Amino acid sequence: MTADPTMVRIGNGVELHHGLGQRAAARDVFAEIWEEIGGEQGDPLHVCVLAHSMADVQDDVHQELLWDQRALAAADLLTDDRVAQAGVPLSVAGLYPSLHLNLADCYRRLGDLGRAREHLRQAQSRIGALGDDGYGQLIRNGLQRLSQQLTSE
Repeated sequence: MTADPTMVRIGNGVELHHGLGQRAAARDVFAEIWEEIGGEQGDPLHVCVLAHSMADVQDDVHQELLWDQRALAAADLLTDDRVAQAGVPLSVAGLYPSLHLNLADCYRRLGDLGRAREHLRQAQSRIGALGDDGYGQLIRNGLQRLSQQLTSE
């Protein structure tokens, strides 16, 4: 299977951010790809993964929330066939825990604890779609941490 070139480029941007700590450079790469794919009108897989990644490099929580909302909306348009075709090692269902975790965290930081708790519940209800691997554990740990933060607020 040939790697999806847009997914490879998004991955390169993620590496700039997480691997090299270059948030601004990653944001520039993501903005360029966003224009090329046609923004929210693009392939839902590209929109979902790109918006999810773009949210992580925002300096303003309101902008982060907007990108996370775009990612969730695009996920609702995805099929498992499309995800598999691109070589993504998750089912569509496996995307939702992370998407809801990020939304919950944004709402917590904005002080909207009701919405934060609702997205936390949605993430927790879908956690079974994740494997018992490093990614699954990362999301489970994030949900546990957020749950503790929301309990103390």
